[in-house]
Amino acid sequence: MEKQYRFLAFDCGATSGRAVLGTFADDGFRMEEVYRFPNQTLEIGGKYYWNVYSIYEHFIKCLTELGKRHIPLDSIGIDTWGVDFGCIGHDGTLLGLPRAYRDPYTDGVPERFFKIVSREQLYALTGIQIMNFNTVFQMFAQAEEGSVAYRHAKCILFMPDLLSYLLTRGKVCEYTIASTSGLMNPKTQQFEPSLMAAVGLTDDQIPDRIQPGEVVGKLRFNIAKETGLGEVPVVAVAGHDTASAIVAVPAENEHFAYLSSGTWSLMGIEVPEPIITEQSVRLNFTNEGGIEGTTRFLKNITGMWLVEQCRKKWKVQGHDYSYDEMTKMAQLAKAYAGRINPDDPRFANPDDMETEIKAALADKGFSAPANDAEMLSCIYHSLAERYREVLDMLQEVAPFKIEKLHVIGGGSANDLLNQWTTDAIGIPVVAGPTEATAIGNLMVQAKAAGLVSDRWAMRKIISQTLETKTYNPAP
Repeated sequence: MEKQYRFLAFDCGATSGRAVLGTFADDGFRMEEVYRFPNQTLEIGGKYYWNVYSIYEHFIKCLTELGKRHIPLDSIGIDTWGVDFGCIGHDGTLLGLPRAYRDPYTDGVPERFFKIVSREQLYALTGIQIMNFNTVFQMFAQAEEGSVAYRHAKCILFMPDLLSYLLTRGKVCEYTIASTSGLMNPKTQQFEPSLMAAVGLTDDQIPDRIQPGEVVGKLRFNIAKETGLGEVPVVAVAGHDTASAIVAVPAENEHFAYLSSGTWSLMGIEVPEPIITEQSVRLNFTNEGGIEGTTRFLKNITGMWLVEQCRKKWKVQGHDYSYDEMTKMAQLAKAYAGRINPDDPRFANPDDMETEIKAALADKGFSAPANDAEMLSCIYHSLAERYREVLDMLQEVAPFKIEKLHVIGGGSANDLLNQWTTDAIGIPVVAGPTEATAIGNLMVQAKAAGLVSDRWAMRKIISQTLETKTYNPAP
């Protein structure tokens, strides 16, 4: 390799975003977080939105800082959460802020949608887990409420494609993010006409479908000039953050399950074809797109959202616990017996998470946690037990024996939860890397530049470069 290649990953989560610089050179792969910014939903008039203009401003600040440091970029990639979207008008203007998936405006919508397209038919066509915030239900809700933005949209852009559009004016529909919508047939990789009609869309309102690794466009002239970086290409990576994260699983072979652990926990397997069977319907698993034509067969599990919301309340009360402190607290209170179902809909977006968890425990006959430590013990134990339940379901339908669980993302740094998880599931847990999503984003850019051949070459580089930690079940 005669030159150094530098790629920038914008990794946007529901609560924060980061920019990670990846450098590929003869001496290997290096990465550095160069910028971090907050992200949160914006409540206006009882509706919840994403402030994409704020995210865009942070992108520009980051790029400007890199320009001042005279750091050239070979490309930029953007990944985000799934299902949400923006509406573009006939003049190219964004028609209002995108609605956020935690907005309760989809409550009860699936049941009304099933009167037009049955639950069974929807799953048979898309293979997507039924969750009330799926894109298909959000679109149906916006059509029902007469959303002006939705009604007048010339073009629909999913979140990473929308942010790429703000940087480049290039309109695309990247495959992995589109696959989360509940509108796409995973076998044909095309949007289903009957579902598009049900939500009031036509095919020409969705831009050209592209695969991870294709170029969206170059930085708009004014951005290129303002930042001093020039017209850097923006590459469509695996736009859905979980799809990017799975790229970074340092697996040696296909006999693994993964757990992308963050605000959401997503547990699944990587398979060559969608799995749409009576079992997958009964177990409510989802089939989402991965790179190189793979399918991410997985289930969404409420993850560290439970901890994050309790922590927010405790901070207001004057207890600003670090994550290390919370782990130690849970360990000390490990004997607390109360358990909840983390996926109970009551935990989706309550006004007070701690109070809601106590109410759920009372409904099950458990005594209320005596302190914050017992609350944390309850959450961590409940997550570990839920992981065991979902892994058992996965093994029912997996075409291979699952030998390891790879835990990636921020939650992989939680030693206590990793140990309780391996104790619960009875197979080794391999934790790391924590920044899996950004790494997967960078690796797809590297593949687009011709530096790596496929996902297994990417995983080999990751396993040789980044540290992981293995946990084994206690006797």
